[in-house]
Amino acid sequence: MLKAEEKQEQASAAFAALGDSTRLQLLTRLGSDSNNSISELSSGLQLSRQGVTKHLRVLEDAGIVVSHRVGRETQFTLVPESLAQLQTYLESVSSQWDDAIDRLQAFVEKE
Repeated sequence: MLKAEEKQEQASAAFAALGDSTRLQLLTRLGSDSNNSISELSSGLQLSRQGVTKHLRVLEDAGIVVSHRVGRETQFTLVPESLAQLQTYLESVSSQWDDAIDRLQAFVEKE
């Protein structure tokens, strides 16, 4: 099991990777198909294949996608579990804030 600090570091890297509109576009494309080549993913984007590859590597380094070779092509696949972990992390943080707001409200109403 990961320590809280390790979870925060992983979440930070993933959120940083998702903080770019091009990478979000790629993520949407990856979510609609199981395997995508770089040429398929770069189709219709105003980026070169090398630019798309750099964005995909950022997503891969954050654990959001995985790559594998099929013949001469590299294909990328979304890792849904990584997004589920991010959702769980956000729900945890949201719960902490909800608790803090409830405590503040109770304090203010008590006074």
